[in-house]
Amino acid sequence: MNTGREIAAIWGIGTAVPPYRMDQEDTSRRLVEALAGAGHTDSSRWAKRIFKQCGVDSRYTCEPNLLEEADDCRYFKGPELGGGLVPTTGERMAVYKQACVPLAVEAARAALADGGTEAESVTHLITVSCTGQFLPGLDAVLIRELGLRETAARYPLTFLGCAAGLKAIALAKGMVSAQPQARVLIVCVELCTLHIQPSGGREALYGASFFGDGASACVVGAAESRGRDNSCFLLGEERTVLLEGSEGEMVWEIGDHGFDLYLSTSIPRLIGEHVPAQVERLLEGAAKPDLWAIHPGGRGIVDILQELFGLTEEQTSASRSILRNYGNMSSATILFVLAEMKRELEASRAPVREGVALAFGPGVTAEMLRIAYAPPAHGHANSSFTLAEEAHA
Repeated sequence: MNTGREIAAIWGIGTAVPPYRMDQEDTSRRLVEALAGAGHTDSSRWAKRIFKQCGVDSRYTCEPNLLEEADDCRYFKGPELGGGLVPTTGERMAVYKQACVPLAVEAARAALADGGTEAESVTHLITVSCTGQFLPGLDAVLIRELGLRETAARYPLTFLGCAAGLKAIALAKGMVSAQPQARVLIVCVELCTLHIQPSGGREALYGASFFGDGASACVVGAAESRGRDNSCFLLGEERTVLLEGSEGEMVWEIGDHGFDLYLSTSIPRLIGEHVPAQVERLLEGAAKPDLWAIHPGGRGIVDILQELFGLTEEQTSASRSILRNYGNMSSATILFVLAEMKRELEASRAPVREGVALAFGPGVTAEMLRIAYAPPAHGHANSSFTLAEEAHA
């Protein structure tokens, strides 16, 4: 996988979550009470089952009202559930605007610190979100809040769903490959819980069962220029594919009471049918790598990929841990997974190890990227570098 250009790397990663923790059992209990109280007996039974089986123990929310009992939670009290105080889309966007900035700033500062990068050196800023929007946008706000240079190039990525975080990394890799002096800051922030719907419909309940709020960030720069005391993830070839016949399987639409999300239960099956062949093309005949950074879009996605690629529990532990403790935070999640992997690799003093990162979004789109973990003080080859050569250097 000869690139012929400068090798890009993730220098540092930062994450942040809001202060309110949603315990899965407690959230399920309160929602089941709301459904049963409104006469949706079948829906209450189904909700109890899906909340228990989705692989989530806890997640975080920016909305304290989501921790209230069923009778006091506006997100559980729409007309369908016997109430009429459900927040409008405008109200939810007001909460989004207020809550997203401090989370984004916290994650960004952590990424800059982790990568040993001064804010003034950032040349490009990519902001990512699909759960809210306002203008002037998060990109403009972060320039001021972080003290970035006013001339930094800004690229907002909106409404690309769960795959957007990995797409942003691939875009940053291209920027650095073309301009070795570039320092790209990526900031993802998603407040998914703001779109919980007061509905007994299975699609709404499925989405409500495992989405959480969080922000993540990373710094991407030339591998040769990163600090020798820092580990990093080297970035290789990427591949994007739109899965055939999947356009109706994952849908976001803007409604009067937040964003209406439809997630088909067929998504894991579609991924199982199409993604293995695409990963083989990405690997170009190379052996199956050790590291697997899988975006945990749901327990079923991790399960099917683990089965098809014959992965061990250790190889999927980071993805399952993030899903269990934080839920699916849409675009922000993949960097949580990479941060968890980085901590484990550093703690074990691991050598260079190859890997692949996978994320999935509306379309259904599969984003894939080859990566390699490089420990501190590990040297890098020149522009003819390949991940395989680096691993055996």
